[in-house]
Amino acid sequence: MSEKVKLSAYLGDRELYRTMFRIAVPVSLQSLITVGINLMDTIMLSEMGDAQLSASSLAGQFINLLMIFCMGIGMGASVLTSRYWGMKEIPSLKKSITLMLRICIAFVTVFTLATAVAPGLIMRIYSDEAEIIQYGILYLKWMIPTYICMGLSLTCTIVLRTVGLVRIPLICSIIAFFVNVFSNWVFIFGKLGAPRMEIEGAAIGTLIARVFELVFICGYFFFIDKRIGYRLGDFFCRCRELTREYIRTSIPVLISDGLLAFGNNAVAMVMGHIGQAFVAANSVTMVVQQLSSVLTQGISNASGIITGHTMGRGEYKKAQRQGYTFLFLGFVIGLFAALLIFILKEPIIAYYKVSDEARAISYELMDAILIIVIFQSVASILTKGVLRAGGDTRFLMIGDILFLWVASIPLGYLAGLVFHWPAFWIYTFLKIDQIIKSIWCIFRLRSGKWLKRIDPAKGMA
Repeated sequence: MSEKVKLSAYLGDRELYRTMFRIAVPVSLQSLITVGINLMDTIMLSEMGDAQLSASSLAGQFINLLMIFCMGIGMGASVLTSRYWGMKEIPSLKKSITLMLRICIAFVTVFTLATAVAPGLIMRIYSDEAEIIQYGILYLKWMIPTYICMGLSLTCTIVLRTVGLVRIPLICSIIAFFVNVFSNWVFIFGKLGAPRMEIEGAAIGTLIARVFELVFICGYFFFIDKRIGYRLGDFFCRCRELTREYIRTSIPVLISDGLLAFGNNAVAMVMGHIGQAFVAANSVTMVVQQLSSVLTQGISNASGIITGHTMGRGEYKKAQRQGYTFLFLGFVIGLFAALLIFILKEPIIAYYKVSDEARAISYELMDAILIIVIFQSVASILTKGVLRAGGDTRFLMIGDILFLWVASIPLGYLAGLVFHWPAFWIYTFLKIDQIIKSIWCIFRLRSGKWLKRIDPAKGMA
């Protein structure tokens, strides 16, 4: 009997899988569409040469910095919104959303001003090659209006998912994909009478798609949705009694994701200073990395939502059992992703029009990714899903700071810029935090200390 219970603790039950796939499949499809957009962008720009491809990739790192901050803000709020939805505590849920939106707008304002005032300084952080810097400035100037669109649509999407509304963001992403690809084709190459704008055309295509996402997602969220019933007037409500709980629970997520974003940018800086060919090669492999992680993202989102709802109902032992199930799935999906990369690396690298040097580096990076992706899958599902939804946000923040800034960045810097080791080892050391973090989180899951109780009146315990 004990063996049967133990087996079910790891494998889960039919209801769990049914709920998980209902959430994970639309989220994974949405991630796949995002990867498709990035794939089309890089393929189109690769025809313009390594410089423009590298410039868009490095400028995109700064934009990804804001994106990760916004996702951190949204995911931080989702720790509370998923729990309050499980409790059916709608007033507290709405106040969590209000605090989320206020913080999001503040961050968007800072990034907008920084890009408008000093685009050249931003690009010089990532590269010292004049050609890349000039192309990057052109790209960033067109991207400024996308910041507010991206911030609001991302955070509202995350909240919609926590209450089970996963199809609305998926439909939006499908339409945005076609809008983006068509706009890129028109403005990059100068089709249908439009001027040929190359890298600026890629930025314009992204801008048009982001505006569409804002109208679609936020239009639904603020004016149509009845499940949460959040309206523009709620933005001005008093949230003082919830602020302390929000800070204790959600701000560590923002700090954790923010430091992760800065860490990723530091990684991009190391790559940028290694050389144009390395950056171009990373741009090629980036799409494969994203493609291989779409299932991980779906399961990660589902695990966080399911864990939050389970704990909101007070079923803490069940949440622990579900945690083991998601750990097992993380390992299986990581192996599947590694196999996918092994199969796809040859045709995808061959498809890009990059230099021979960049192509050779791409193969080395792919070999490193094959190994890293297994650990990355486990780490992502535990850190972004199960443990975070359990309220263990301060512990995860410490882990992100420690492993990224003490291990990955120093080791990657030494391997790439001091010892000039092969690309395989540079990338492995730049991502070694994923290996350490996955092992660290498995021990935390087993301890049960990640299960934090919450009371709307008293906060997290």
